Amino acid sequence: MQSLLLGVDRLNAFVGKTFAWCIVVLMLAITYEVFCRYVLRDPTTWAYDVSLMLYGALFMMAGAYTLSRNGHVRGDFMYRKWSPRTQAKSDLVLFFLFYFPGILALIYAGWNYFQLSYMLNEHSSFSPDGPVIWPFKALIPITGVLLLLQGIVEVVRCLICIRDGDWPQRLHDVEEMEKIILEEAATKDDPEAVLNAIERESTTRGSL
Repeated sequence: MQSLLLGVDRLNAFVGKTFAWCIVVLMLAITYEVFCRYVLRDPTTWAYDVSLMLYGALFMMAGAYTLSRNGHVRGDFMYRKWSPRTQAKSDLVLFFLFYFPGILALIYAGWNYFQLSYMLNEHSSFSPDGPVIWPFKALIPITGVLLLLQGIVEVVRCLICIRDGDWPQRLHDVEEMEKIILEEAATKDDPEAVLNAIERESTTRGSL
């Protein structure tokens, strides 16, 4: 079971990291547009569409990867104080109450959205030479399927946690700086060090 769960994590990690390269392409496209606009005095007609689609692709296709790393925003000031079983029960309720209905609606509406765009061979209307955009819209239902698959994995993890009293292993490749600082402070078994770590982390965030 664990190998299956981690296999889905790896799939979404591969997809997320692959589409992360959109950042590099986006940077190059915008740099080229700025150069053409202000140096050559000849702005491109495609930069807006390309930047919109690249950012949208990155945003959508990284969603399941972020979920696999437990990286989405939550009310941690409450959640972190709960026992693992309480966390898992809360997550389980919220998955069925909000997550799955929303994801199923995304897949259904996204497929119809893509299908209509494909049938019309839709092009962007934001520029004179608008590029074809149905391949971009195809990412909507694909994103929904990946999020649905990862959501099922997270539900299984909740059930395992409720049974065993602790969260099962998940893949990790990045860590929040806050978590690292707090873990380092906790190893010192010093409450004052933990408070200082929290204050230092808050100061660091404020300076960004």
